[in-house]
Amino acid sequence: MKLLAFETATEACSVALYLDGEVRERFEIAPRRHAELSLPWADALLAEAGLARSQLDAIAVGRGPGAFTGVRLAIALAQGIALALDRPVVPVSTLRALAAQASGERILAAIDARMGEIYAATFRREGEELLATSDETVIAPGLYELSGQGNDWLGVGTGFAAESGTLQSHLGARFTRIDATALPRASDVAKLAVQACARGEAIAAELVEPAYLRNNVALTLKEQKALRGR
Repeated sequence: MKLLAFETATEACSVALYLDGEVRERFEIAPRRHAELSLPWADALLAEAGLARSQLDAIAVGRGPGAFTGVRLAIALAQGIALALDRPVVPVSTLRALAAQASGERILAAIDARMGEIYAATFRREGEELLATSDETVIAPGLYELSGQGNDWLGVGTGFAAESGTLQSHLGARFTRIDATALPRASDVAKLAVQACARGEAIAAELVEPAYLRNNVALTLKEQKALRGR
């Protein structure tokens, strides 16, 4: 299978090419440069592989949650290429892609959502599959709770560093390891998308929906003042 993947929902920008089991990726922490980098990187990866866009089987995209502008950009890129080629799109949860970096059985993936909140969801690894065990949510880190018992969780993502590490101090005893610097990558979006394609989950480009979770793009002046005064 030949698949191009975009992930721009955080400060990290990444594009990956899945080529019959091999994954090639461009990745950089590049705030506000996603639009500048994404398409040139995609073209460069295709050129390096000697592959034309018309040879792609599908386009994958990290559909959020994450930064509004980043999520919109990735989906616009994926839809534009897919529509031009008449190819399907495979939307992949950005939190699932983040969780894919952790090698344990029970994983909490959390992204700093700014404005005093995190995006979070839990996952369970079963063989090659990474199954969601909770809904994706946006919540203050000090209010997030893990369901069930046990102290064998793995934590991954910048949500653990948000708000001076509130999530880590709140639930740290439940974790065997936490990587608070991890950011989602298009290489993981690509691998998860290939699995999703095998399950028949590729969809028409026009049906792709972003996962924003939060309706408010910015804090009001009153809310900003309240946060500064905490």
